[in-house]
Amino acid sequence: MKTAAPNFKALAGAKRAFAVNSRTLVGQIPTIAITPVADGRTGAYEGNVEGTWKMAASVYRLITENVKLPDGTPVRVVVAPEIVYGARTAALAQKYYTEQGVSANIWVSRSWAYSDELTGACMGIGSSEWQQCAYGLNGTDRPGAVWLKAFTAAMDEKKRPIFCVYSPDLENENDALTPYVAGRLLSFARCAAAAAEMRGKNYLSVGGVSMGIIGSDVRRNMMQQYLGMGTVSVDMCAVKGRMDNGLYDHEELEKAVKFMKKFKKTFNTGKKPLADDALVRECCKMTMIVRDLMVGNAKLADPAYGKKHGFRADVEYAQGNNAIAAGTQGQRAWTDLHPNFDLTESLLCSSFDWNGFRAPMVVATENDSKNAIGMLVAQLITGMPQLFADIRTNWTPASIKKATGVDVSKICPRGIIDKRNSGAGALDYAIDPRTLVKGGVKMTIQAVRQAIQADPKLQQKLMDGAIANTHYMAAILEYFMGDGLSSHYRTPGGIPMTSYRYNAVGDMLTCSVVEGETVELPAKVADHISKVTNSTWPETYWSPRGMTSFEYMSKIGPNHDSNSFGLIGADMITLNAMLRIPVDMHNVAPENIFRPTMWDRFGGDDFRACKELGPLYV
Repeated sequence: MKTAAPNFKALAGAKRAFAVNSRTLVGQIPTIAITPVADGRTGAYEGNVEGTWKMAASVYRLITENVKLPDGTPVRVVVAPEIVYGARTAALAQKYYTEQGVSANIWVSRSWAYSDELTGACMGIGSSEWQQCAYGLNGTDRPGAVWLKAFTAAMDEKKRPIFCVYSPDLENENDALTPYVAGRLLSFARCAAAAAEMRGKNYLSVGGVSMGIIGSDVRRNMMQQYLGMGTVSVDMCAVKGRMDNGLYDHEELEKAVKFMKKFKKTFNTGKKPLADDALVRECCKMTMIVRDLMVGNAKLADPAYGKKHGFRADVEYAQGNNAIAAGTQGQRAWTDLHPNFDLTESLLCSSFDWNGFRAPMVVATENDSKNAIGMLVAQLITGMPQLFADIRTNWTPASIKKATGVDVSKICPRGIIDKRNSGAGALDYAIDPRTLVKGGVKMTIQAVRQAIQADPKLQQKLMDGAIANTHYMAAILEYFMGDGLSSHYRTPGGIPMTSYRYNAVGDMLTCSVVEGETVELPAKVADHISKVTNSTWPETYWSPRGMTSFEYMSKIGPNHDSNSFGLIGADMITLNAMLRIPVDMHNVAPENIFRPTMWDRFGGDDFRACKELGPLYV
């Protein structure tokens, strides 16, 4: 079919403008295909049609009802035009999927099908970057296991990683998907959607390396080859220039300043760089400008709005950088002269601001891009904000008793890690969000997030609780000569929490992921730790599962880690396998680990499998 030629003359004469997009970030909504397959022989095909489509329908409902992006957008799910049973029907599915922008595929079958022919017909349906999964019915009539094992073997031989879903118990086709099968399919779908959502977007480096911290060294090839992401750098003078020239939404600034009055605040006294109100105003400007640098702002392209508020509208500046994650250098070039980025990072990383409830953003302290990778991965898996932290201090029960006289051996027998940083922690960690949702303590963290997203009353409770429990406190002028405001709170105990860190080893990226739980220390103990460390910073006390806090501190890589509500170690291992990033340390039970079948051919050795395959986008 011939397509009409573009009207280049009209295009050349068009005035440049800010193109409005339905979502904050520009890109294809992650799209997962469901490909039913069957034996093509007349009679065998007809005998399997109804049951095969029934399987496909069950998988379709499961994913469309349960897998959403952090902003609440459901992932797209498309289904093959017909059951695939040979080379031509596979090609028709491939054509349709290409038109739909598919990036992941789930094959389903209840019976035998010609596995290698289907794989070879379209290179497995999709490009080598697609995530692939196969679900075969565990039944006795026409068991899908026969096809499933033949199919995964064909994929392994072709070095096309594929996740295999097979129930440990016999399935009844008239029943709902078993919890095991549903869990595996949801894990695949969540992680495949996360991989697709980050691809083609950018990491924004605001500034460069902070105080010689190697995590601040943004590795461009690593971002591109492992995550499919671009990198953009702007000097911190870009922030100062926008502040000085008034290139921000002035009406929104007034709204932000008013919003900040809701928080308890303590300011420095005596000689200081800025008056109290001026400090709040500067910090709010910085917050808006970093956000605008990430995702753009149509107001900055509006000449009438600019004239009204005294700035020159600029379409290029309005565009932003389509950044799904960012980091701010801050120390020292900026903070010697200007307020630190603590308020900026704490608010942008939270799930709300002066505009109300929203998707959290990823902004890493000190431009630690490796920590930002982890924050992005975990946020895409859960939809929840992430907590950037220093791995500040390891406290054993013995050291706590020596310092305070209090025996905490029954509360935290393995010790705790004091996780705090200079005040950039997401405000959601001032509360336990599970308690907002009826039955939330027993729900997955994804289900908790989706319940809050669906209910404005729960959103308001979250915002009110986090604001009430947060106290913005003045920066220590000894370190931050330009002043600043740090978010101070104490995370409640008893919350399942996963800690993680991405590490660069030469040109290889690895990941550490450890599940654990926050700890509610006696007030005397928590107050002592806070006093001898820094009482103006947010504090989260955490104990790992199955290892001591000292073991965690000894084995984790750099000085920073990040943390997520919920036990998400298994999903992180799954997503890292998709991206070909080996996991160097974890405490996830073997039965919960879900990786492609090819890993079994390498004896379960994550490093060997990832080395053989190489990063996903090379």
